Amino acid sequence: MSKLLKVDGLLTRLHDGTAIVDGVSFDIAAGETYALLGESGCGKSMTALSLLRLLPDGVENSSGTMVLGDTALHALTEREMRDVRGGRMAMIFQEPGLSLNPVMTVGEQIAEVLALHKDMSGEAAKVRSIELLTQVGIPDAARRVYEYPFQMSGGMKQRVMIAMALAGAPELLVADEPTTALDVTIQAQVLQLLRETQQQSGMAMLLITHDLGVVAENAHRVGVMYAGQIVEQATRERLFAEPLHPYTQRLFAALPDARRSGQPLSAIPGNVPPLGSIIQGCRFAPRCDRAWELCREQTPELLAVEGGREVRCHLYRNAEGRVQAAETPPLPLAEERNSALNTQHSLLLEVEDLKVHFPIRKGILQRTVGQVKAVDGVSLAIPQGRTLALVGESGCGKTTLGKALLRLNPPTAGSVRFEGELLEGEAHRNRMQMVFQDPYASLNPKMRVAEILEEGMAALHIGNDGDARQAHIDVLLDKVGLARDSKWRYPHEFSGGQRQRIAIARALAVSPKLLICDEPTSALDVSVQAQILNLLKSLQDEMGLSYLFITHNLAVVEYLAHEVCVMYLGRIVERGTTAEVMRAPKHPYTQALLSAVPRIDGAGKEYVRLEGELPSPANPPVGCHFAPRCPQAMPVCARTFPDMTHAGASTHDVCCHLYPLVPN
Repeated sequence: MSKLLKVDGLLTRLHDGTAIVDGVSFDIAAGETYALLGESGCGKSMTALSLLRLLPDGVENSSGTMVLGDTALHALTEREMRDVRGGRMAMIFQEPGLSLNPVMTVGEQIAEVLALHKDMSGEAAKVRSIELLTQVGIPDAARRVYEYPFQMSGGMKQRVMIAMALAGAPELLVADEPTTALDVTIQAQVLQLLRETQQQSGMAMLLITHDLGVVAENAHRVGVMYAGQIVEQATRERLFAEPLHPYTQRLFAALPDARRSGQPLSAIPGNVPPLGSIIQGCRFAPRCDRAWELCREQTPELLAVEGGREVRCHLYRNAEGRVQAAETPPLPLAEERNSALNTQHSLLLEVEDLKVHFPIRKGILQRTVGQVKAVDGVSLAIPQGRTLALVGESGCGKTTLGKALLRLNPPTAGSVRFEGELLEGEAHRNRMQMVFQDPYASLNPKMRVAEILEEGMAALHIGNDGDARQAHIDVLLDKVGLARDSKWRYPHEFSGGQRQRIAIARALAVSPKLLICDEPTSALDVSVQAQILNLLKSLQDEMGLSYLFITHNLAVVEYLAHEVCVMYLGRIVERGTTAEVMRAPKHPYTQALLSAVPRIDGAGKEYVRLEGELPSPANPPVGCHFAPRCPQAMPVCARTFPDMTHAGASTHDVCCHLYPLVPN
């Protein structure tokens, strides 16, 4: 197989000489997908920007070669490089909302690429733009071509970016975390589109991600990156069958799944070292449980071992003397945990037919002309000391429901009872607290940690005086695994995982019994995610906390939750124990969600493709809301919304006409 891209000894530095990408070498063949895998801050995105010569100010390529076909990219002038970018080589950026021009229609932005690289303009460019939008799955492309990015959902904006990248028919596509912010259903569609395009055109792809499931289903070869260096390279099959480097092994061990639900995850201690902080020795040594003196004294080389693999580790200095990963004891299955779910746990929270409708107002007099039915008749219950996971696509009403329980969004109808008491007003705020998705946005950047934690305590009159509150803050920091002296620092001085710990400590400061966790791990690396999940699990065991866990990460659900509710367009469509819902889903929507999740062991999985976008809650479909997208829809589905019925077990309920109500 011919090598399309060859990168050898790439060194990218700050102007002060600090290496960001330090001697990286790899190659990609035509039609091949090469994945760069690693934690945030390891240099993956900077490697991609180096290839396209799009480095930010203060960063430069110091040495190394980058050859695309027979073109030495490192030797091109900026004018010559402009012909390569978007033409022979294109990039999909992580955040489409920040990468698309907000004052240009999507058609105009695609036409720019066509004019520059295909010498196409006018009506021909417009027709080709519509073809590209249709190709990437944008419905009604002839109309959408005139729309602006703000008029599209996150998944549609990502598809527009892919259409722009494909417009120049590139030989190499660089995809930098192309699905991180997307729901699993949209993620599956985007990845399927990239695979189909690759098969049709023979395009090579550099896939940058920290999602092991995405790598397992899409990559042919993998490079594992840590602190600016590639520490392991192998084919996908060999890497997933037997990871060699201790860092790679720890990444796999940190993955949550049902088998690990009864024990802590193997989190990697510490963080990726700051740039330039380790000059001598192995950069992973401070976090490695298998390091010895040599690891701190001598920098390991990238060694070739059998099977064409490479690993940067002193454990493999003698390629024949292989060191095997330590055997792990068998893990308990999820059934053992879920079988313990019984009526001995008293109900903490009871929600009955809760509705949250937002008025649509128009005209000078702002008359109400309709309602956005964000939450439309939800009932659920959470026992003391248990976790209920709420899953579904973005826009289905999960976060609105969580905020309604705290009266951050006033309910339109329905009731909420906490420990049997009907909740009204804000008097219950100390018993229920929320952990938000983005810890940086939810923490005041002008306040120290101590002030952030004390603010809620003072507002709810917890603690006799300042000294008592400071003592309580010290105990909280101990609980969440932060040093006590860190309370005098500001949020920007912490890593993402540490900031999320601060957010959890703030929620615990007022001694709640229920935490509403809104996607608390979605923006975190798998190793940091493991630390937060371990923390939540230990706090539940120690303090008897209950969790409403809002997420679209179904692997986290399998590990942490006792019960699951699946939400679609403001309503619960399926609920049951984690084992029932995750292993034997009944509703077609739940089946589609589970089929879209990238898994390391994805062999034999059949992907259920959902057509179209999530309907607007301002104008939901008549009958079953899922019917327009359902592959098993029947005529009755378009007329009548189904009742909730048992699907076998008494704890497993489904809202679907495929399971008619059985009379007693």
